[in-house]
Amino acid sequence: MTQKTDTIKHGIGGEFLRTLTPTVAAFLACIAAKPTTDLIADVWFGFRTNGAPLADVQTQVDLSVRNEPIRPVLPAVGLDAQKVGLGQALFHEPGLSKSGSIACATCHCIEKGGDDGLMVSRGINGKLGTINAPTVLNSSLNFRQFWDGRAKSLEEQIPGPIHNPIEMGADWEHVIAFLREAPGYTDWFDTVFNNGITEENIVDSIAEYERSLVTPDSKFDQWLKGDNSALTELQLRGYQLFKANRCVGCHQGVNVGGNLFEPLGVMIEYFDDSDQNPQHLGRFAHTGDDQDRHVFKVPSLRNISRTAPYFHDGSAPDLETAVSVMLKHQLGIPEDKETVHAISAFLESLSAEPLP
Repeated sequence: MTQKTDTIKHGIGGEFLRTLTPTVAAFLACIAAKPTTDLIADVWFGFRTNGAPLADVQTQVDLSVRNEPIRPVLPAVGLDAQKVGLGQALFHEPGLSKSGSIACATCHCIEKGGDDGLMVSRGINGKLGTINAPTVLNSSLNFRQFWDGRAKSLEEQIPGPIHNPIEMGADWEHVIAFLREAPGYTDWFDTVFNNGITEENIVDSIAEYERSLVTPDSKFDQWLKGDNSALTELQLRGYQLFKANRCVGCHQGVNVGGNLFEPLGVMIEYFDDSDQNPQHLGRFAHTGDDQDRHVFKVPSLRNISRTAPYFHDGSAPDLETAVSVMLKHQLGIPEDKETVHAISAFLESLSAEPLP
């Protein structure tokens, strides 16, 4: 069950990978890091579900970085500063909700790692959500949005929470009317756009702001770029264990994840077969395909130490619990406290702040 393929080894050459597109290179890294049985599952769920298992999100490749399956986050470039500024204001504007009390930033607090630290978020009138809020930081590097991947872009994702009756509970008529009456927004939109306040311009501005929320220069990225002092001995050991235990098969690339779908419970069942809780159905709730039952977008591990609790249901209260569960259910590896502790230390090195 754990025998590596003979043709492509774990240490596949970085120079060779650099001659390929980021998508192909990351996929080969995935092959090299996984046993054959796990690989078959990845190919099946990746290609069958969305046409390509890995997102081609890194458009700039720095050949000076170390030859590793994880790549550094790059600063966001080419953004419209006026749209970013307007989008930031809209992201933090509670007036976009029906109650005037919930903003995008309520559930995706930039200062708290891009989420809210709750098992499930609270929306208008104190209503409880149904799934753990993912971080908005580096969300532009995900190949799909939402846990079930139903949105193909940030633009497609943004209306979801605004319209959801237990999140912001609004509609475009309410949102546009509020913005036209609120001081300053009409002039601001007229400055940024030639057609003022529209649904499309609201979405465009918020998405542009979210694209600015990348977090380059983590300790691990500093190490990737050649700083041997950036990681502690424990963090470096944790990264080696992260690769040796094949975690990197699903968590690689720029976003250390966020670029393929996987079932939760690959090696050891995580859910009871009778579990019909919509929260646990994953992509099945979106596609209706039984093969998608309990299949979720692999989350990014960037800033993971700041976004507890973990998993789609917020059931893992701390990082070491989450690592232990993943090793057991995804990889079939029995609990080893030293391994869990070291991998958790490595994951802490993936945190950084968004650039101002």
